[in-house]
Amino acid sequence: MAAIVSVVLALFILSISSSVSSLSSNYYDKTCPHLESAVTSAVKTAVSNDKTVPAALLRMHFHDCFIRGCDASVLLESKGKNQAEKDGPPNISLHAFYVIDNAKKAVEALCPGVVSCADILALAARDSVALSGGPTWEVPKGRKDGRISKATETRQLPAPTFNISQLQQSFSQRGLSLEDLVALSGGHTLGFTHCSSFQNRIHSFSPTLDVDPSLQPSFANSLRSVCPAHNKVKSAGTTLDSTTTTFDNAYFKLLLQGKSIFSSDQALLTNPTTKALVYKFASSQKKFENAFVKSIIKMSSITGGQEIRLDCKAVR
Repeated sequence: MAAIVSVVLALFILSISSSVSSLSSNYYDKTCPHLESAVTSAVKTAVSNDKTVPAALLRMHFHDCFIRGCDASVLLESKGKNQAEKDGPPNISLHAFYVIDNAKKAVEALCPGVVSCADILALAARDSVALSGGPTWEVPKGRKDGRISKATETRQLPAPTFNISQLQQSFSQRGLSLEDLVALSGGHTLGFTHCSSFQNRIHSFSPTLDVDPSLQPSFANSLRSVCPAHNKVKSAGTTLDSTTTTFDNAYFKLLLQGKSIFSSDQALLTNPTTKALVYKFASSQKKFENAFVKSIIKMSSITGGQEIRLDCKAVR
């Protein structure tokens, strides 16, 4: 059985490496030369009206890539008896799908039937980081859109309650390293989360402790005041770091101060390799940005689709 799993994993990683070589930063230079400016314009317009859009698009891209590769399957609507990924429990809070729809509409007007929704989402995620004060990068393009989207498969997404072993396994299954894990966790520099994602750390943490002792006490109290034990306010929650609309390394600095939100954030300090990387990125925003760019290009090169979807929400 172990041998079979090893072979399957080897084939999966081989498919990642081969997909990387099939992508190219100049893929649409001749067929859709104004693609990137059209996508950037759609993202800029959305961000000017809603500062939560960058975090939403970055998370959407991550959640897309971790299920069947970066194939825009996260954008598909549920149909008939099939519940799509976007209706799976971890994706219920995803939003800003309209930004991708608007970008796709603009791109289709320029070059009909040429650009995949998966590429548009990858570009929108890059623009979201750049428009939040973070780095920019050349996005390798040439992804195809997938036809399959199942809510049940969202169980494969790394959960906010994961320990370091679970995180390492989840990332390694997708050809991603411990450095990729820490760098991509830095994406938590943007965004907001609801109480349910960190309730386990501030109420009934263990049989003997109510609160996770790794949380700084006054910070834990502030979280408990926002999210009481029997919280009934669905919108209640907290920002993921103190500069929630700015892409910076504050997430890592706060993690070292006992002010992380998720158990999966705190887990990065329980392994010597990941802990050293947290210290490295906390001390240098430039080193974090360089690592993040390298890791997100690697993650976004996991491909899995077969076609160019004309409507990002539905297959023909």
